[in-house]
Amino acid sequence: MARSPTNLQNKASGRAGEAEETRLNILDVATLEFADKGLSGARIDEIAERTDASKRMIYYYFGSKEGLYRAVLERAYTAVREIDADNTRSDLAPDAALRDVVGATFDYHHQHPEFVRLVMNENILRGAHIGEIPGIRERNRKVVEQLRNILARGIASGHFREGIDPLELHMTISALCFYNVSNRYTVSYGFERDVTAPKILARRRGNVIDIVESWCRA
Repeated sequence: MARSPTNLQNKASGRAGEAEETRLNILDVATLEFADKGLSGARIDEIAERTDASKRMIYYYFGSKEGLYRAVLERAYTAVREIDADNTRSDLAPDAALRDVVGATFDYHHQHPEFVRLVMNENILRGAHIGEIPGIRERNRKVVEQLRNILARGIASGHFREGIDPLELHMTISALCFYNVSNRYTVSYGFERDVTAPKILARRRGNVIDIVESWCRA
């Protein structure tokens, strides 16, 4: 008996779903591996042992360890840029929109320390792989353009002063949010303050938001 087109489509769809699930599982494990050990320290054998995939399957999906690393970077940067460029902020007053950008960025960095470590590792490599990520500059431009629009609305409403470079603003936001994760251990040991404690974290989050808004305020 001939198989119906519907049954064939369902089986093909099921195989595609399993393949995507396997690919995402590899990326999840590889993200932690690269974040902890960097590109040179991570091992495909160890990643394979912690996933449902074989070493051969990893190479089939990503081509090489470098290809897997670039796929990890691409997913990490795509996720953070989606947070940065949330379109719903156009409905907020400009000062509220800016505070939301800063708060969301702070939260994302805190909730995803692996992203911070990946960025640190890529900078150790002097950005050798970031340029290979498709569309990275376009996504970055969208983030800067959103800040440009928020600033323009804020200037028009009298909330913000003129002369602020939106890229400089983005860098300032990133630096303040990044530090609380990148330096959490040295600050905790050196100053005997656990920057991840809920009350301290909430206070720091509020301070970062206030600092950025005050810098922009008219």
